[in-house]
Amino acid sequence: MKITFRGAAQTVTGSMHEVETNGARLLLDCGLFQGKRREANERNKTFPWPGSSVEAVLLSHAHIDHSGNLPNLVKNGFSGPIYTTSATADLCNAMLQDSAFIQEKDATFMNRRAARRRGIGVEDGQAEIQPLYTIQDALAAIALFRRVDLHTPTEVSRGVTYTTFEAGHMLGSTAMKIEADGKCLIFSGDVGRKGLPIIHDPETMPTGDYLIMESTYGDRLHKDEGVVQDKLADIINRTIARGGRIIVPSFAVGRAQQLVVLIHELSKNGRIPSIPIFVDSPLAVNVTEVFRKHEELFDEDMRAEFRKPIDPFGFGKLQYIRSVEESKALNDLRGSYLVIAASGMCEAGRILHHLRNGIGDPRNTVLITGFQAENTLGRKILDGEPEVNIFGEPSPVRAEIARINELSGHADQGELLAWMEPIVTPRLKSVFLVHGEPLQQEALKKAIEARYKLQVIIPKRGDSVTL
Repeated sequence: MKITFRGAAQTVTGSMHEVETNGARLLLDCGLFQGKRREANERNKTFPWPGSSVEAVLLSHAHIDHSGNLPNLVKNGFSGPIYTTSATADLCNAMLQDSAFIQEKDATFMNRRAARRRGIGVEDGQAEIQPLYTIQDALAAIALFRRVDLHTPTEVSRGVTYTTFEAGHMLGSTAMKIEADGKCLIFSGDVGRKGLPIIHDPETMPTGDYLIMESTYGDRLHKDEGVVQDKLADIINRTIARGGRIIVPSFAVGRAQQLVVLIHELSKNGRIPSIPIFVDSPLAVNVTEVFRKHEELFDEDMRAEFRKPIDPFGFGKLQYIRSVEESKALNDLRGSYLVIAASGMCEAGRILHHLRNGIGDPRNTVLITGFQAENTLGRKILDGEPEVNIFGEPSPVRAEIARINELSGHADQGELLAWMEPIVTPRLKSVFLVHGEPLQQEALKKAIEARYKLQVIIPKRGDSVTL
């Protein structure tokens, strides 16, 4: 069995790991790389081999940095099965079409802007922008999904068996065990946390010979949810006090629903004033319906909420926005409101319009609630840059920039060490750290070596290892 680390190697986006065994090429995830536009386009557009040479994809979960390049893989000739959970397949049905739609629309927007600039004599020398893939490519990928239940060993290639376990990261997320060639490889996907709202906790994993594990927050410890509620209430209240609006970039899957439930709790308990709350994302609306469909994946607390008269996904002042016209109308509203919009790293989608219209007003707050990868717009805002480019135009940053780390669906250092403990037996030979930036990975590497005395490897993109 040979592994080549094709993505999320010493970075957090673009998860993709190639497994070659028994004459077959398999992919663990096929995600979009997010970062500088030119670098992202180059990385996402090209694969090191024809798509037709890939026999199957084993997909850990639906987040775009894990699933978002599947339509391009299909566009490049892949026609094999994509194995994953039922909830992940349902989420990807919405997410991949949305991703394609955004790419098509953003390409159109950028090309029109370039044409206007050329019309006034400003030449940038750039060729016309083409979307990475289209809605038709996304639909072709969606047709290849094969739904597999948790704990169900499935032969995905001759002599290769795959079994999934609850990862506790988001709805439908999995860690997986791959058995082939007399060896057992564990892939963590993204590891969640105990006690997250809505979903089940991560499951205890079986033992294996090798472990590929994420390391997003490998250098820190999260605070508990009670602190999160206090921080969220304080941010909302102080923004309202100065007459501003709260602009929340959010992943449409998982984080948006998590925020809605937390705001519902704060509103129900009288900890924040009654202001309009908008989820401005057709994808988040569709994803919320997928959540309703998969109540079997909710934890007991969330199931109890669904038995009450007030829907935690549809309370009082909450409105879901679908149309572009409704979205644009939010910019004309007077007074305070809170808007949640995708994308979570501010790289595409409706959040860009809200930022362009609101980031220059010191009364407003931009609330960052998730990890921001290097070179993304969200990271630049979080790093305190005084001016950022939005749709290629400079925008001064005058709004308050607030951050809540504790909502993360990624395990922290202590939780990762605890999650891997059942896997750590004399059988386990090596741990490969992926899906993390170098500082976080080095900190986690030292912690694993100190506690478990294991060989820990931090692969670079393109590195291969034969197990």
